[in-house]
Amino acid sequence: MKVASLHIHPVKSMRALDVDRADVETRGLVGDRRWLVTDEEGGFLTQRTCSALAKIDAIYDGAALRLSDGESECVINPPAGGDRCDVTVWKDQVNAAGAGREADDWLSDVLGRPAHLYYMDDDAPRMTSGRWGDRRPVSFADGYPLLVATTASLAALNEAMKASGGEAVSMARFRPNIVIDGADPWAEDFWKVVRIGDIEIELVKPCDRCVMTTLDPLTGEKLGRDPLKTLSKLRRSAHPDLSGAVLFGWNAGPRSEGVIAAGDTVEVVERRPEGWPLA
Repeated sequence: MKVASLHIHPVKSMRALDVDRADVETRGLVGDRRWLVTDEEGGFLTQRTCSALAKIDAIYDGAALRLSDGESECVINPPAGGDRCDVTVWKDQVNAAGAGREADDWLSDVLGRPAHLYYMDDDAPRMTSGRWGDRRPVSFADGYPLLVATTASLAALNEAMKASGGEAVSMARFRPNIVIDGADPWAEDFWKVVRIGDIEIELVKPCDRCVMTTLDPLTGEKLGRDPLKTLSKLRRSAHPDLSGAVLFGWNAGPRSEGVIAAGDTVEVVERRPEGWPLA
């Protein structure tokens, strides 16, 4: 098995950035989901409620964040220049650094609603809930530092959708960080730890999917009920702590820091013999 592709999402819920290699830190891939758009009250915005986020390209080169909607752009240099604020991501509050008025004004104009941009610097800690194992640092991702998916599982899902008269979807619908090629469909249900290069990655729990998988990843347009409709028949969790959730991909966390690259060999070093229970 090998790494097929790597993806960073510099700003939560904006377009993904495909990369050939990535530095890995405890929070995930460096530069992934370290920026967050909020409403006036500091509540996080995603494509679930603000589909226009899907139309913004976000490029982070380690020195500056460049946002573009195809007509105009805004460049932000962290550490951000605005005031710090407690922003909310699900049930977590994070004291993040404001990007400043220029960035806020640009975003508000592009999104057509009041919006603010915040940066998770080193003084903005956030931890996983601890519900599924040890607590660990995490970015503005929904729950865990990494999301791992496989090309074989996507192919199996697409075959099931086409058999029911639907159309195939791209991996971009699921917004993974690491995509693995060369596995059997749904083999990841039986992986507990994989090694990529010198880095071990623990697969913590499968990812329960939401309405964002039904949106066009480049426009935010609603495209129908799939892939959720088909996944609900193929991949509904029977685990008592995740009962009824519709699953695709795995939430994961690195056990060390380093560098991974597309083409790197992937080795399963610890298995989950019982797999994951499905309804």
